[in-house]
Amino acid sequence: MNARKNYVLILILGALIALSPFSIDMYLPSFPAIASSLDTSLAAVGYSLTSYYAGLCIGQLAYGILIDRFGRKKPLVAGLIIYILAALLCALSTGISSLIIVRLFMALGGCVGMVAARAIVRDVFPSEETAKVLSTLVLVMGIAPIIAPAIGGIVNNRLGWRWVFGVMATIALAILIAVKWVLPETKAEDKSISLKVSKIFPEYLTVLKNPAFLSYTLAGGISYAGMYAYIAGSPFVFMEKFGFTDSEYSWAFAFNACGLIAGSQLNKLALKRFTSEKICYWAGILLFITGFLFFVTAVSSLANAFLTLAFTFFFLFWVGFINPNTTALALKEFKAATGRASAVLGSLQMIAGVIASGLISLLHNGSLAIMPSVMFGCTAIALLLLWRSRFRDQISY
Repeated sequence: MNARKNYVLILILGALIALSPFSIDMYLPSFPAIASSLDTSLAAVGYSLTSYYAGLCIGQLAYGILIDRFGRKKPLVAGLIIYILAALLCALSTGISSLIIVRLFMALGGCVGMVAARAIVRDVFPSEETAKVLSTLVLVMGIAPIIAPAIGGIVNNRLGWRWVFGVMATIALAILIAVKWVLPETKAEDKSISLKVSKIFPEYLTVLKNPAFLSYTLAGGISYAGMYAYIAGSPFVFMEKFGFTDSEYSWAFAFNACGLIAGSQLNKLALKRFTSEKICYWAGILLFITGFLFFVTAVSSLANAFLTLAFTFFFLFWVGFINPNTTALALKEFKAATGRASAVLGSLQMIAGVIASGLISLLHNGSLAIMPSVMFGCTAIALLLLWRSRFRDQISY
């Protein structure tokens, strides 16, 4: 592919992979309006977020086999249509139960972009270029949390919460048009792949049995789960403990998202001199040190707003290095089964994120130390997995 075609391809893949994060963050400012309109509580509206996470976990596994069987474009088109219809039904919801259920189907449709984008990167680019391209996609994912709540807030204030879902449907429609008429097919149909449930599970089990894939997937997923812990705990830490206003918290959230963006983009420069293995290993060490210092200051009551902001920024900064490289190294092990590998990778990482964010709620006791403790635990486990992978790679040589 020439440079222009690569640019267009990456732009479409970035939109696909950002669709679900955008769908999570864009309607967050609408929670009070939704609760009031549907005569329910904020906690009940929160279940629509939980159902979306569940859909992401389940849907990615379903699409993994489908994009290997039917090629990349047909499942993409089908998934985006499901997403658009579900988004419109969300806008028409008359009760919280229907909203929760339809949000599940929104996720089941939208998550096809996450699976297919990673698979297409592996299809098109050589393995040594995969991490660089994924770093560019992380840039798009990093921008989504910055702009999505702002856009959602504007739409909610001016047009109402139902139009927020209408905007989501419109965005997905634009992506669908690009997929249908611009995105090239990167993998032919493979009729030898069975869709029987009895044969699908062994296929996924084969992926999980690959030690390099499992180590790098879990290392990347658990380090990324630390970010989910931050997302779940940061409203309490910054607004309740440090007294940030809604506006100040939004700026803090955007500032920390810039850490993820900066790390992922500097990773592309680092890849010109160092291997993915070396980068994610040393970034894992620095992530561990950051998490440890954050934990110590929080437990010893030394943490203030400035230090907390600095630690969370650098935490996401190092995650920006780790995630693209662990993803590239995990998918490097597969070619014919890239879709299945991408699906397992995405599902495992999402499960890790849900567990981490759930721990924040479960352990919540009004202490500032809960969020740093979960984040530090994620760094320790991730570093152990990266150390294991590095040791195994040295033995293989």
